[in-house]
Order: sequence, then C-alpha cells, then structure tokens
Amino acid sequence: MTPRVAIVIRTKDRADLLARAVRSITAQTLTDWEAVIVNDGGDLAPVDALIAALPDADRARVRAIHSETSRGRWVSANAGVLGTSAPLLVLHDDDDTWHPEFLERAATYLEENPDRGGVVSRIEIVWETLEGDRLVPVRREVFQPHLPAPTLADTLLFNRYVPIGFVYRRALHEELGLYDDRLPVVGDWEFNLRVLSRGALEYLSDHPYAYWHQRTGADGSAGNSVISSRGEHEKHDALIRDRALREYVDENGLGLVLYLTKFIDRRFVDVENGIRDEVRREVGRFNVVARGYDKLRRRLAR
Repeated sequence: MTPRVAIVIRTKDRADLLARAVRSITAQTLTDWEAVIVNDGGDLAPVDALIAALPDADRARVRAIHSETSRGRWVSANAGVLGTSAPLLVLHDDDDTWHPEFLERAATYLEENPDRGGVVSRIEIVWETLEGDRLVPVRREVFQPHLPAPTLADTLLFNRYVPIGFVYRRALHEELGLYDDRLPVVGDWEFNLRVLSRGALEYLSDHPYAYWHQRTGADGSAGNSVISSRGEHEKHDALIRDRALREYVDENGLGLVLYLTKFIDRRFVDVENGIRDEVRREVGRFNVVARGYDKLRRRLAR
C-alpha cells in the first residue's frame, strides 16, 4: 500500500543530528509515511546502525540510499524524490525538527484543498549552541511572522520558507521538473519560485509546526548552510537572477529592463539628494542654535 507522505532526509556525517531528526519523524501522529535517508558520501555505519535500532514498525518505513562520494544537497534531494512513491513530499533536513502534528495537519489540508500544490507551515527558528556534546536551545523566534501568505512577490526578494515547513504534491515535479541539482545552495528557493509562479500557497495556520534549527558560530559538519555558506548563497542568488533576466531579454528584448534600470537609478539619486538636502538643513539649524548659544555664553561671561 502506498504511504501518504514521503520524507527525504539528506545527511552526511552528522549522526547525532540525524538521530534527532528521525525521532522527530517517528513521533508524528500521522504514521502513514515512508522515509529515505540519503547519505551524501558520509560514513555508512552510523546511518545503518540508526535504522537498525528503530522499533520494527518504524524500521519498516525507513531506508537509506548511500552515495560513495558527496554529490551535493540537490542531487541528494532528487535521489530521495525518485526513490520514494508517496503522493506528498517533504524534505526534512537532518538538523531540523517538527511538531508531532505537522504531517497530519499538512496532509489533511492538502486532502481538503485539492487545488493547492502544497502547504507551508509557519516556521520557528531555534537558535542553539553546542555545549560539550549537547545542543542547547538559546532562543526561539518565528520566521517572517509579518507575512499573511507565502507569495511570489515576497519570495522574489529572498526565500520565505525553507524545506522543513513545506509539504507538497509529487505532481509538482512532474509539472515543473526536479530540483536544479547544478546549484550547490538555494535549490529550494529556485524551486519555490517555480511553484509560486504556477499558483498561490497558504500557511497551514498561524502556529509554527516546523522548527528550523540554526547554530551561530558552528562550522564544518555542525554548520548551517545559511550561515556557514553565506558567500555561496549570495553568489548563486545573483546567478539565478541573471539567468532569469537573460531568459526575459531573449523573449522580450532589452527595452523595458533598460528603461527600468535608469528609472530606478534616478529614483535612488533623488532619494539620496533629498537626504543630503535634509542633512544640510538640519546642520544649518544646528549652526543657528550653536551661534545663539555662543552669544548667550559670551554675554553671561561679561
């Protein structure tokens, strides 16, 4: 029987984090899931040992795909997508966690809303630090709490939801293709842009059911890519935008983008000149007050 939800976990030599992620999955109130752990060139033994130690019911739903060499996070994501069969999909990064009701609520929403390609949970960032061999939460905050919905307009600026909070239909890959595995980072943002271009998404509720764990100051295997690979994120953000611009120019020509480039530049110049004029006015007012103060001080000194 085909399970309702397929969970893809990408990992490499992070046994403790992976164990926490698997506990998050096995604690779900929805039990009709399958999970594949895509081991991206890491040590096989800890992954196999973790699966072997699971209770029988959970072990039957979890398997591993081992790669002898590291092929990258989006090649791994696609391997997991292609290695599962459930109609709903979610990527569970090996350092993140879920509320126990996350899968059940998301699957129920998509059953009740067949026109939606997926659903996004509000996401809570869990800032944590490594103390000895333990990860200790330091503080928590809701990610993008001001947004009423995950829209294309907002996501054009930067990614507004991360994989741990997005459950979507497998049919999206049939329609839009797999993740762009040429990208070392931001493959989720690039895919989200394609998803949002085809139709709107909604938040599951105002309550966060997905927990995005981040570790400040951590690098190596303990690092979070958003922090430890910031330069790569900026580079490939720019390359994605440049590719999309070329595609637009190929189809529509340079006219509009040339006009908008100059128009926006002029508006920035206008704003900058306005700020400078205001600063000059404030400096003038200050000088008047200062001169008055000096005159008063000299009179009082007589």
